[in-house]
Formats: sequence, structure tokens, C-alpha cells
Amino acid sequence: MTSSLDQLKATGTTVVCDSGKCLCLSFPVHRHDGDDMGFRALTSAGLSIGKYKPQDATTNPSLILAASKKAEYGKLMDVAVKYGQEHVRARADRRPRAHGGGELTREQGKSADENVDAALDRLLVEFGKEILKIIPGKVSTEVDARFSFDTKTTVEKALHIIELYKSIGIDKSRVLIKIASTWEGIQAARILQSPKHRINCNLTLMFSLVQAVAGAEAGAFLISPFVGRILDWYKAAHPQQAADYAIAAKDPGVLSVREIFDYYKKYDHPTIVMGASFRNIGEITELAGCDFLTISPNLLEDLYDSQDPVPKKLDAAAARSKSIERRSYVDDEATFRFAFNEDKMAVEKLREGISKFAADAVTLKAILREKMEGKKG
Repeated sequence: MTSSLDQLKATGTTVVCDSGKCLCLSFPVHRHDGDDMGFRALTSAGLSIGKYKPQDATTNPSLILAASKKAEYGKLMDVAVKYGQEHVRARADRRPRAHGGGELTREQGKSADENVDAALDRLLVEFGKEILKIIPGKVSTEVDARFSFDTKTTVEKALHIIELYKSIGIDKSRVLIKIASTWEGIQAARILQSPKHRINCNLTLMFSLVQAVAGAEAGAFLISPFVGRILDWYKAAHPQQAADYAIAAKDPGVLSVREIFDYYKKYDHPTIVMGASFRNIGEITELAGCDFLTISPNLLEDLYDSQDPVPKKLDAAAARSKSIERRSYVDDEATFRFAFNEDKMAVEKLREGISKFAADAVTLKAILREKMEGKKG
């Protein structure tokens, strides 16, 4: 009998591997393809991906941080550290040292931070390169969340990441630039998706229709509404309704993705809706028919082992027949900010997500800095 996973795919949903979690797996298996960077954890990820057959993969700084602490990824860290050190030497050739050999000047201190930033960018690209060896589609690589409120820097970082991929032979068509769904991030995606750059973006940390509408108007290739995080907020804010939220059809995160999906199909927005951050199988199967779903390995395994029916729940044709008010935000910052501000859950979860991703990026950079300065390893 057909597995629930295959039934899910049969509804038209493309399954995406939550690859950072795949990379953190560590099974006692070995790779025999001659690839000297086929680390055990990456190998197990490859076997998992081969088993579940997802099209694309996505990750975030938190997952990369967890993976980077494992010995299996030492070679990826080494490449990033070497890149950062070369960045140091290149800058040293152009800038004077502090007078008298004392402490770094303010400008030199800033340069040191830039060198570590460069090493982090390279680390993310190295992980992306390994992921792309074992999937046929695209990988999402995230811009540092510290720049979530800076359109110009987000665009510059995205262009740099694409150049890094290009330098190791990976075309931009296989990369999605992952950007937080702030006003500034959405405007950055608009610039990157424009004919000038034609760089595809994944707008992440999406918690509201307001963000989704603006993202579609900006021409984003894909958006990632976070189902489980929405549920988490509602369960904490309204514990008396926990029994209702346990029913997948009443799950606030599921309802949010359904609302976005229906809006996009009603108005023929080509932006892909990719549900993310699932807490259980019920949330996934209730969104059968959604464009993409990014699923963690443990839930992929549960779907693979199950033979429960998975009927199609989201339908583009049905959405087009619904009465849904058209909205517009991308050219009106004040209207966007007010409408978004009225959704307490979305405001709080966006803030929380940016802060968490930024903090994990800082931790990653501290590890890289120590290695670049020779304090460890």
C-alpha cells in the first residue's frame, strides 16, 4: 500500500527536506563514492534524502550552528576559516596597522568583524554546496538576521553569497536567498528578484497574510509561513483553547497557511507557498495540496512509515471561486506597518525569530573568530 508520504506528493505537494536537521543526524553508515568530504552525518543525510526523495532543501543559522559543532564538519569549518584568514591578509595589504603595534584602531576593529562575517558567509555556502550534492533542486541560504531592517545591506550580502556560490561552480538558479519578512527584507527581495539581478528569494519568518501579500507583490520566488511557531504562540496565549488547537483543521498555523494559499491562488500570484515549522503529522496532512512543505527528518520518517489516507485539502481551483478581498502593501510602508502591527502574534514571533537567528549567527562567528585567531584547534 502507498505510504502517506507518497500520497502527500500525489496531491501536488513538493516535499522539501529541512536539511539542517538532516545534516545533524549521525547514523553508523559510510559513503563509498570516493568523495573525501562525505562526512558520516552528511552521508546519513544523503541516505535520508535518497529515501524520502525531496526536491529542495532549506536550512537556517540555528541548524547550521548545531551541525557546525560536530566533528564531522571540521573540513567545512576549515574552508571557512581559511577564507576568512585570506580576507584578513588581503585587507592587511591595503590598510595601515595601529600606531606603535598597540590595540586595533576603530577602523581595524571594524575590518576584523568584516573578516569574520566573510568567514560565516563562506561557511553557509560550504554547507549549501554539500547539500546540493544530494538534492536535485535548490538550497536556501540565509542572510544574517542582523540585517533584517537594512534593505541595502541585505541586497549586498545576497549578491556576495551568490558570488561565493559562483566561485565554486554553483549557478544562482540552484540557490534561494533566505530573508526575514520585514518591510526592509521584502523590499530587498523586490530588488533581488528584479530583471537587474534575477536572484530568487525565500521570504522566511512569515506569520501573517500582510507579509505574504507584500511578498507576492514584491515578486518573491517563495515564502515560508511557520505553522508550528504560530501554534506555539496561540497555545501559550490561549491555553483554554488547547483542545481545539489539537485538531489539525483548527490549528492556527494551518489556518494561516490555508488563508495565504487561497489568497495567492485567487489572484494568480506565482509565488510558491512553502509551509514550514511543523509540530506533528496532522499539520502536514491538513495542508496536502500546498505548493511546497518543508519537513523535518523525524516527521518524514513518520509519513514514510504510515499508510493512513492523505486526501488533498488545499485546491487552487476551489480557492479561485472564493470571495476574498484584494489587498496591496508593497508600495505603502505606512499601511503595511500598521496592518502588520495589528497582528500581535505575528509581531512577537517575527521579533523572536530574528533575535534567535541573529544570536545563533553571533555564536557561529565567535567560533570562527577563535579558529581564525588560532585560539582553538
